[in-house]
Amino acid sequence: MDMTISQTEIIFRFILAAALGGLIGIERERTSWFAGLRTHMLVCVGSTLIMIVSKYGFRDVLHQQLVVLDPSRVAAQVVSGIGFLGAGTILFWRNTIKGLTTAASLWVVAAIGLAIGGGLYLAATFTTILSVVVLAALKPLEKYLFQRKKQRMIHLYVKRENFPHLIKQITESQEIKSAMPILQIIDAKEDESIKITFSISEQLETIDAIKNLHEMDNIERIEVSE
Repeated sequence: MDMTISQTEIIFRFILAAALGGLIGIERERTSWFAGLRTHMLVCVGSTLIMIVSKYGFRDVLHQQLVVLDPSRVAAQVVSGIGFLGAGTILFWRNTIKGLTTAASLWVVAAIGLAIGGGLYLAATFTTILSVVVLAALKPLEKYLFQRKKQRMIHLYVKRENFPHLIKQITESQEIKSAMPILQIIDAKEDESIKITFSISEQLETIDAIKNLHEMDNIERIEVSE
């Protein structure tokens, strides 16, 4: 088993890791996600270094008796460790989850870096090409085949003195609670009213819930927005 690697080979692996990680990072940067070009390049280069260290970094002790090297021992920690970085790109906003694709791309980039560090250049290159195709080329097709409903909201305006009674009515209504979660409550002091914002969809349950709101007293006005 060859446990040596030349300095030229090491430099080549780092350059290849930066290039392949950058290709995926460019696509994420183009769509204005938090984890963009530099993040993906760093993840790919870092995982390459970890794989090189895991595979070649302990050769000075291998001559000792009863010393056994497991090349996957250090590199395996990347698979679980990248999850913490990926979780930082996932956002829960307005009752929807965003950033899952970017988190997945970081996970793939880490795997590409491990492949490069292990000398699997063909696997790393093909995975990069396939990832770019999935992220960029398939996005228009996904929008065409699976048109997602836009996030819509309904805003209620209620006088301050009537606010506790209205909130009690809403919390006691199972139809409204299950179909229209409250996003925020804003105390608009300038007009002595309070604004309650709900998340809504076009489902039948939501339509019934809106009808229940219209039947409630103490509501000054109702507005719907995208």
